Amino acid sequence: MKCLICKQGETRRGTANVSFQRGETVLLVQNVPAEICENCGEIYLDEETSRRLLKQAEEAWQQEVVFDIRRFKASAS
Repeated sequence: MKCLICKQGETRRGTANVSFQRGETVLLVQNVPAEICENCGEIYLDEETSRRLLKQAEEAWQQEVVFDIRRFKASAS
């Protein structure tokens, strides 16, 4: 797909690191499957991946985590 940000590059399947920050909580998730623009590096996540990442981030915030690094795990289904 054509990148919506730079309008120049095409996206390719790959993995990316995604970080979340709220207050003093920082969560970094590595190896997240994504479409990545070959020109500017913008990442695009599908709905299921986004949902799973947001759930993990919310859990970290509720547990008052200060800093956490996790590896994305593929769905068990």
